[in-house]
Amino acid sequence: MKPSIKYTSCLLLFALSLGATSGKAQIFNPQDLKLISSDFAFTEGPAVNKKGEIYFTDQPNDKIWKYGTDGQLSLYMDKTGRSNGLYFDKKGNLIACADEKNELWSIDKNKKVTVLITDLDGKKLNGPNDLWMDKQGGIYFTDPYYQRDYWARKKPEIEKQNVYYIPAGKKKKIQLALDDLKQPNGIVGTPDGKYLYVSDLGAQKTYRYTIAEGKLTEKKLMFEKGSDGMTLDNQGNIYISGNGVTVYNSEGTQIAHIPLKGWTGNVCFGGKNRSDLFITSSKSVYTIPTTVKGVE
Repeated sequence: MKPSIKYTSCLLLFALSLGATSGKAQIFNPQDLKLISSDFAFTEGPAVNKKGEIYFTDQPNDKIWKYGTDGQLSLYMDKTGRSNGLYFDKKGNLIACADEKNELWSIDKNKKVTVLITDLDGKKLNGPNDLWMDKQGGIYFTDPYYQRDYWARKKPEIEKQNVYYIPAGKKKKIQLALDDLKQPNGIVGTPDGKYLYVSDLGAQKTYRYTIAEGKLTEKKLMFEKGSDGMTLDNQGNIYISGNGVTVYNSEGTQIAHIPLKGWTGNVCFGGKNRSDLFITSSKSVYTIPTTVKGVE
């Protein structure tokens, strides 16, 4: 199944603010926004592999899709544990927030599933949502609670909605990273491993933390807006999802915005040069070429 490609410049309103980037090149051209497909139930969790291919989830339909560098869509995997956020490790395994049973999965190239985490001290996690991996292979993930219609339980077993860290290695013991946020969701780290950005979607705030051996210190409010997902470019700009895509510079000043219909779940850079911004938004997926490059 290969959903058809459509163009939407005549269907979508597009706003671009460049007040904070005077003297610098425009990040993207509004006319270049392209709708790839609207044949999904709800798209989420895009992740890029070494080839620049994007993998993303259609969570209500329990599927993972692939968007190739040739512009073609193909179904990658069915029965994915209701995967949400995705991330590729250095070995090419796809790490998935498997929301059906509140687990973390590792899916290898042969689609063999290894369950990394099943619970926290005997209690079900709220629902791993988004994740980022450091250079050592450690995993930071957010664990907000969103009631699912496919769950038997009707309330969380863990009182708070936290951020956790799983160090690299065979003994994957969950460590508490943050417990002072209302509802953490989007998460992404800088390529040098120095900073971690975490969205508190419940409080509509985004913070930056300094990473120190799995611990997060020096909490800094970046801007008064939360997000479902985030990504970074090589200029240090932060792209957040939710109400379309909003772009902030490294100082926390808004520099661009892409309004889209419905709820925008997440964003990721892909393509052969990592310069195409890939957007999952409600039933649709979009791309737009940029003058920058992704760093994930």
